[in-house]
Amino acid sequence: MAARGLVVASLLVCFLIESCYGSGLFSSLKRALDVTASPKQGQVLTAGEDRITVTWAVNKSLPAGTDSAFKTIKVKLCYAPISQKDRAWRKTEDELSKDRTCQHKIVTRPYDASNTTVQSFEWLIERDVPRGTYFVRTYAHDSNDAEVAYGQTTDAHKTTNLFEILAISGRHTSLDITSICFSAFSVLSLFVFFYIEKRKAKSSVQK
Repeated sequence: MAARGLVVASLLVCFLIESCYGSGLFSSLKRALDVTASPKQGQVLTAGEDRITVTWAVNKSLPAGTDSAFKTIKVKLCYAPISQKDRAWRKTEDELSKDRTCQHKIVTRPYDASNTTVQSFEWLIERDVPRGTYFVRTYAHDSNDAEVAYGQTTDAHKTTNLFEILAISGRHTSLDITSICFSAFSVLSLFVFFYIEKRKAKSSVQK
């Protein structure tokens, strides 16, 4: 009985969480935002040097009040694997909490309901962005910080308006430094070992 009660309580908690914060599925979001980005199809950008201009606005063809729940806008840089091109059956994780597509935050700002014009932001590509093919996605969050709508610069299959970023993150530099340190330590250890053995040999001869 106690176990059954625990299961019922867990289901009730899950139901309440889902009711308050939504299902958390990407497929449940409404594509209510029109988003564009400055890079052209196939353009190659350099991390740490080039900038991306992102613009977004609520789709004017949608009913009035579509953005009534919007409180925050979050713009993200999203990864589009080249292996996914022309393979519509390859889909990303539908659960937003497990989706690893959009890892790089560009900007987070309050949603301005009074501003009906297109809003924009210019972002200098961060140096720690790995090399890859990307697009831009914008999420609208409600007062509970849950995603309620989105917009992106590419189509549903992530095949259009993709651009490439060449990384100059410097991560290889740390590996080079580590390699040099290990090499120096090995050479120094070899010399120390050789010196000790030579002294031992000299001492044994003198005896």
